[in-house]
Amino acid sequence: MDLYAVRNELAAGRSLFELPLRVTYYARVSTDSCEQLHSLQAQSSYFSGLINDNPRWQYLPGYIDEGISGTAVKKRLSFLQMMEDARAGLFDLIVTKEVSRFARNTLDSIRYTQELLSLGVGVFFQSDNINTLLPDSELRLTIMASVAQDEVRKTSERVRFGFRRAIENGVVLGSDRIWGYRKDNGKLVVVEEEARLVRRIFELYACERMGMRSIARKLNEEGKLNSNGRPFGYSTIAGILENPKYKGFYCGNKTHKLDYKLDKVKTLPPEDWVLYPAEEKVPPIVSPELWEKAAQLRRSRSRKYSGGNTTNRYPFSGKLICGCHQQPYYRCVYKYASGNKEVWQCRLYAQQGKAGCQGPVIYGSELLKITGQLLSELLPRRQELTEHLADICSRASDCGQIMARKSGLLREQEEWSKRQDRLLDLHIAGRIGDEEFVRRNNGFNERLEQIGQQLAALSCTREDGSADLIPDKIRKAIPAELTDWHDPGSGLIDALLREIRVDKCSQGWQLAVYLQEGLAAEEEMPYARYLLQTSPRCLRRLA
Repeated sequence: MDLYAVRNELAAGRSLFELPLRVTYYARVSTDSCEQLHSLQAQSSYFSGLINDNPRWQYLPGYIDEGISGTAVKKRLSFLQMMEDARAGLFDLIVTKEVSRFARNTLDSIRYTQELLSLGVGVFFQSDNINTLLPDSELRLTIMASVAQDEVRKTSERVRFGFRRAIENGVVLGSDRIWGYRKDNGKLVVVEEEARLVRRIFELYACERMGMRSIARKLNEEGKLNSNGRPFGYSTIAGILENPKYKGFYCGNKTHKLDYKLDKVKTLPPEDWVLYPAEEKVPPIVSPELWEKAAQLRRSRSRKYSGGNTTNRYPFSGKLICGCHQQPYYRCVYKYASGNKEVWQCRLYAQQGKAGCQGPVIYGSELLKITGQLLSELLPRRQELTEHLADICSRASDCGQIMARKSGLLREQEEWSKRQDRLLDLHIAGRIGDEEFVRRNNGFNERLEQIGQQLAALSCTREDGSADLIPDKIRKAIPAELTDWHDPGSGLIDALLREIRVDKCSQGWQLAVYLQEGLAAEEEMPYARYLLQTSPRCLRRLA
């Protein structure tokens, strides 16, 4: 279309409907409800009739987006296709209902109408009576687009207010696909078949001390699938173990949208969550004691393997030492055409390359080979090995675990007291009524009393001898740990392997393997030595 000629025709008093144009339409609704889809059908029928009834216009099929928000364009596939067709010169005019149907973002409205105009394509907003082919349309379009955008802001604020009120009233928000539950009128109902698997996951983790990856692997081997019909993964198991709903606690206000125009959502820290016992609306699947036991184990493993201390994140972290520089080996991944490979290299080599260290990189597969051979030699001594590990765990539980558990309970006690203070502030501010305040406050008091009882029980643990039962539990768990010795969560490599020193020797490089105290006859001497030749690559056990 010749924009200059069209504007001259319009300036001469001719109507837009009198011009010979190729015309299409754009329609959109923001939800997929029956009422909205009926509205969409009505829009489509109306615009099709409007274009076909005009003998001067040539009808082209329209573009429709169903159940898509107008806040951002990137998710509106039909709109984006319309822009591509406009760039290909397929039509001259787009008819749409109003500015808010075209876009609810002022910048998008101006940007796309200007781009269409530069392509010789006009937009006619019928309800707003705005024709972008006219020179004075941009001011009116800017005003109407700003009004549409402000309506989005108001809608966002109304939704957020509704969320806050729902949280205050204990309505369960969030995903409808919570493993082990289904949602029913703002409450959770237990799905027993799924709940049995949730209980099993907690028992495998907390009682049998299996790692999350090991649990996922075990479930996948049994043919179990998650709520999406896919195999279980680490993140799914972690999400189940971390969710307080499984112990019968309401949990809300976990995320906050930064701005109504942006998709970014900030995950809030646990101290900002709205969290309290609510067994009526969130029936528990596991006992609070089992949940807390799993949480304590998660915290201890997190501090050991990832809590800012990367030296213990992987099974061999902190175990490989460069004999030339007395520096630890760092893990990294090399990308090859045949696939990725885990390798370990001296810290100086990682920082400076060959100029920092001439020592060899060591493949993760080579470390697994060494560890596998050592375990095959130690497994015949299974009883001795079991007693050794049980003794280590028993000594740790006698004081370290009890103190860690006590410290965790004291922190939890402080957190619950803060939440109780915030509840009182909400009541004083008139945000919640008397009945709701009493119900929640009673729940807080009940939980604080439970924590007090657990602290009292810990204080006399050694007197009643209950801690002496821990080695028996460890002995039963040893077979599972031996099966999954390569899993970081099992901790077996950490319990058996003291270090592997990499030193230069006359034939190449020597890997000297040292075991933990009590496992080798001469603890200051290497339990085993391996020769590593780099060209050609060869790793073999020395006599």
